[in-house]
Amino acid sequence: MQRKVIFDAIRRMLGRGFARREVAALDAAIDAALGGDSPRTVSPAGLSLIKQFEGCARVRPDRLVEAYPDPGTGAAPWTIGWGATGPDIGPNTVWTRAQCDARLEADVARHASEVAAAIGDAPTTQAQFDALVSFHYNTGAIGRATLTKRHLAGDYGAAAAEFARWNRAGGRVLKGLTRRRAAEAALYAG
Repeated sequence: MQRKVIFDAIRRMLGRGFARREVAALDAAIDAALGGDSPRTVSPAGLSLIKQFEGCARVRPDRLVEAYPDPGTGAAPWTIGWGATGPDIGPNTVWTRAQCDARLEADVARHASEVAAAIGDAPTTQAQFDALVSFHYNTGAIGRATLTKRHLAGDYGAAAAEFARWNRAGGRVLKGLTRRRAAEAALYAG
Protein backbone atom coordinates (compact mmCIF):
# COMPACT_ATOMS: atom_id res chain seq x y z
CA MET A 1 0.00 0.00 0.00
CA GLN A 2 1.33 3.42 -0.87
CA ARG A 3 0.91 5.92 1.93
CA LYS A 4 1.30 8.80 -0.50
CA VAL A 5 -2.11 7.99 -2.01
CA ILE A 6 -3.72 8.25 1.44
CA PHE A 7 -1.86 11.42 2.38
CA ASP A 8 -2.71 13.08 -0.96
CA ALA A 9 -6.40 12.21 -0.60
CA ILE A 10 -6.56 13.64 2.92
CA ARG A 11 -4.65 16.75 1.84
CA ARG A 12 -7.24 17.34 -0.89
CA MET A 13 -10.11 16.82 1.57
CA LEU A 14 -8.60 19.22 4.09
CA GLY A 15 -7.46 21.73 1.51
CA ARG A 16 -4.08 22.13 3.20
CA GLY A 17 -0.87 20.36 4.09
CA PHE A 18 -0.13 18.53 7.33
CA ALA A 19 1.45 19.63 10.58
CA ARG A 20 4.25 17.33 11.78
CA ARG A 21 2.05 16.01 14.59
CA GLU A 22 -0.66 15.13 12.07
CA VAL A 23 1.81 13.21 9.91
CA ALA A 24 2.95 11.18 12.92
CA ALA A 25 -0.63 10.47 13.98
CA LEU A 26 -1.67 9.43 10.47
CA ASP A 27 1.43 7.24 10.08
CA ALA A 28 0.62 5.54 13.38
CA ALA A 29 -3.00 4.99 12.33
CA ILE A 30 -1.91 3.44 9.04
CA ASP A 31 0.60 1.24 10.88
CA ALA A 32 -2.09 0.12 13.32
CA ALA A 33 -4.54 -0.63 10.51
CA LEU A 34 -1.98 -2.62 8.54
CA GLY A 35 -0.24 -4.32 11.42
CA GLY A 36 -3.10 -5.03 13.80
CA ASP A 37 -1.72 -6.02 17.16
CA SER A 38 1.68 -7.13 15.90
CA PRO A 39 4.63 -5.96 17.99
CA ARG A 40 6.69 -3.01 16.85
CA THR A 41 10.10 -3.94 15.52
CA VAL A 42 13.28 -2.03 14.85
CA SER A 43 13.94 -1.22 11.21
CA PRO A 44 17.29 -1.83 9.47
CA ALA A 45 18.08 1.88 9.99
CA GLY A 46 17.49 1.56 13.73
CA LEU A 47 19.60 -1.58 13.99
CA SER A 48 22.35 0.14 12.01
CA LEU A 49 22.32 3.05 14.46
CA ILE A 50 22.70 0.71 17.42
CA LYS A 51 25.53 -1.17 15.73
CA GLN A 52 27.27 2.08 14.76
CA PHE A 53 27.85 2.92 18.43
CA GLU A 54 28.66 -0.55 19.76
CA GLY A 55 32.09 -2.15 19.42
CA CYS A 56 31.52 -5.50 17.73
CA ALA A 57 31.61 -4.05 14.21
CA ARG A 58 35.39 -3.85 14.42
CA VAL A 59 35.77 -7.56 15.21
CA ARG A 60 36.27 -10.04 12.39
CA PRO A 61 33.77 -12.95 12.37
CA ASP A 62 36.58 -15.51 12.91
CA ARG A 63 37.89 -13.79 16.07
CA LEU A 64 36.83 -14.21 19.68
CA VAL A 65 35.38 -11.21 21.46
CA GLU A 66 36.40 -10.32 25.02
CA ALA A 67 34.34 -8.40 27.55
CA TYR A 68 35.51 -4.90 28.48
CA PRO A 69 34.75 -2.58 31.41
CA ASP A 70 32.29 0.28 31.11
CA PRO A 71 34.07 3.32 29.62
CA GLY A 72 32.46 5.65 32.14
CA THR A 73 33.30 3.73 35.30
CA GLY A 74 36.28 1.61 34.25
CA ALA A 75 34.50 -1.36 35.87
CA ALA A 76 30.92 -2.65 36.01
CA PRO A 77 28.89 -3.10 34.01
CA TRP A 78 31.13 -5.29 31.89
CA THR A 79 30.15 -5.26 28.24
CA ILE A 80 30.71 -7.61 25.31
CA GLY A 81 29.86 -7.71 21.63
CA TRP A 82 27.17 -5.30 20.53
CA GLY A 83 26.85 -3.65 23.94
CA ALA A 84 25.53 -6.68 25.83
CA THR A 85 25.64 -6.43 29.62
CA GLY A 86 24.24 -8.52 32.44
CA PRO A 87 25.09 -10.87 35.28
CA ASP A 88 26.47 -13.43 32.83
CA ILE A 89 29.15 -11.00 31.59
CA GLY A 90 32.33 -10.26 33.53
CA PRO A 91 36.06 -9.70 33.12
CA ASN A 92 36.74 -13.21 31.80
CA THR A 93 33.80 -13.50 29.40
CA VAL A 94 34.73 -14.49 25.83
CA TRP A 95 32.22 -15.01 23.01
CA THR A 96 32.30 -15.82 19.33
CA ARG A 97 30.99 -13.26 16.86
CA ALA A 98 27.96 -15.55 16.31
CA GLN A 99 27.18 -15.39 20.05
CA CYS A 100 27.45 -11.59 19.92
CA ASP A 101 25.08 -11.41 16.94
CA ALA A 102 22.55 -13.74 18.57
CA ARG A 103 22.58 -11.74 21.80
CA LEU A 104 22.11 -8.50 19.85
CA GLU A 105 19.01 -9.90 18.16
CA ALA A 106 17.50 -11.00 21.48
CA ASP A 107 18.43 -7.78 23.29
CA VAL A 108 17.05 -5.52 20.55
CA ALA A 109 13.77 -7.46 20.51
CA ARG A 110 13.47 -7.14 24.31
CA HIS A 111 14.26 -3.42 24.25
CA ALA A 112 11.80 -2.84 21.37
CA SER A 113 9.10 -4.59 23.39
CA GLU A 114 9.85 -2.43 26.43
CA VAL A 115 9.73 0.76 24.32
CA ALA A 116 6.44 -0.34 22.74
CA ALA A 117 4.99 -0.89 26.21
CA ALA A 118 6.26 2.49 27.44
CA ILE A 119 4.80 4.47 24.53
CA GLY A 120 1.59 2.47 24.19
CA ASP A 121 -0.58 3.78 21.38
CA ALA A 122 1.07 7.21 21.22
CA PRO A 123 1.57 8.28 17.60
CA THR A 124 5.11 7.20 16.74
CA THR A 125 6.87 7.06 13.40
CA GLN A 126 9.26 4.23 12.61
CA ALA A 127 12.21 6.64 12.87
CA GLN A 128 11.04 7.81 16.31
CA PHE A 129 10.59 4.23 17.46
CA ASP A 130 14.06 3.28 16.22
CA ALA A 131 15.65 6.23 18.01
CA LEU A 132 13.81 5.42 21.23
CA VAL A 133 14.93 1.78 21.08
CA SER A 134 18.56 2.83 20.50
CA PHE A 135 18.30 5.21 23.46
CA HIS A 136 16.76 2.53 25.68
CA TYR A 137 19.25 -0.11 24.51
CA ASN A 138 22.08 2.11 25.73
CA THR A 139 20.51 3.65 28.84
CA GLY A 140 17.73 1.32 29.99
CA ALA A 141 15.85 4.50 30.88
CA ILE A 142 12.77 4.54 28.64
CA GLY A 143 10.44 4.21 31.64
CA ARG A 144 11.83 7.14 33.61
CA ALA A 145 13.15 9.59 31.01
CA THR A 146 11.53 12.97 30.48
CA LEU A 147 12.15 12.18 26.81
CA THR A 148 9.41 9.54 27.00
CA LYS A 149 7.01 11.93 28.74
CA ARG A 150 7.58 14.55 26.02
CA HIS A 151 7.00 11.94 23.30
CA LEU A 152 3.77 10.76 24.93
CA ALA A 153 2.59 14.37 25.09
CA GLY A 154 3.22 14.76 21.36
CA ASP A 155 5.87 17.42 21.97
CA TYR A 156 8.33 15.92 19.49
CA GLY A 157 10.66 18.93 19.36
CA ALA A 158 11.11 18.88 23.13
CA ALA A 159 11.51 15.10 23.06
CA ALA A 160 14.28 15.36 20.45
CA ALA A 161 16.07 17.93 22.63
CA GLU A 162 15.96 15.56 25.61
CA PHE A 163 18.35 13.06 23.98
CA ALA A 164 21.30 15.42 24.56
CA ARG A 165 20.78 15.30 28.33
CA TRP A 166 21.84 11.63 28.40
CA ASN A 167 25.52 12.04 27.53
CA ARG A 168 27.13 11.15 30.86
CA ALA A 169 28.57 7.98 32.35
CA GLY A 170 30.29 7.77 35.69
CA GLY A 171 29.35 11.42 36.26
CA ARG A 172 31.25 12.80 33.27
CA VAL A 173 30.37 13.75 29.72
CA LEU A 174 31.59 11.20 27.17
CA LYS A 175 32.16 12.22 23.55
CA GLY A 176 30.84 8.88 22.30
CA LEU A 177 27.57 9.34 24.19
CA THR A 178 27.28 12.91 22.93
CA ARG A 179 27.67 11.67 19.34
CA ARG A 180 25.21 8.82 19.90
CA ARG A 181 22.55 11.09 21.41
CA ALA A 182 22.94 13.53 18.50
CA ALA A 183 22.48 10.68 16.00
CA GLU A 184 19.43 9.39 17.89
CA ALA A 185 17.92 12.88 18.03
CA ALA A 186 18.51 13.35 14.30
CA LEU A 187 16.85 10.01 13.52
CA TYR A 188 13.96 10.82 15.87
CA ALA A 189 13.39 14.22 14.24
CA GLY A 190 13.88 12.93 10.67
